[in-house]
Amino acid sequence: MITWLLNRVRSGVAIMNRTMTVHAFVDESRRGFRYFVAAAIAQPTHLHTLRRDLRKLLIPNQREIHFAKEKDVQRRKLADAIAQLPIEVAMYSRMCGRQDESARQTCLRAMTQDLLRRKAQRLVLDSRSQSDVIDRATLSHALRDAEESRFGYDHLSTGEPLLWVADVAAWCYGAGAEWRKRIAPIITQEIDLDYP
Repeated sequence: MITWLLNRVRSGVAIMNRTMTVHAFVDESRRGFRYFVAAAIAQPTHLHTLRRDLRKLLIPNQREIHFAKEKDVQRRKLADAIAQLPIEVAMYSRMCGRQDESARQTCLRAMTQDLLRRKAQRLVLDSRSQSDVIDRATLSHALRDAEESRFGYDHLSTGEPLLWVADVAAWCYGAGAEWRKRIAPIITQEIDLDYP
């Protein structure tokens, strides 16, 4: 597999100004022996509107989107709607064995360095309960040498609508074929960490 870093405009979605402060929302998906981490990146001025538009995608009595639990008809509607939002997604991946923690932490380290270069202010990760401590150790270490960074991070539940974007993107990207094509308009970076 070839390492690629694609920074481009696709389907009319403009890539955000690289000097503008951004917020990132992170979720993951595992497919076989491949681990994917999606970082949904948004400008702070878009956060309110994005959250509102994402909540409109909920069906009656639904409190959150968890893509793996949706039926294919609803998945297609969600993926198509999310692919039209003013947001970008950086996708990190790495091979993993039975345990995927090492792959996750490698992806988080690379992602954090990229976000620091973009002067990101906030990173929100989908909480994994007791395993959040592992992420915090990785992030703390990655931020140790960052000069004057105002970078903050939290673990939240999937009640945060912008985490749904990362969930949908990671699932679709990992599923490949039709699903990857559906989410392609917002995928602006694809980083394969097995081939640095």
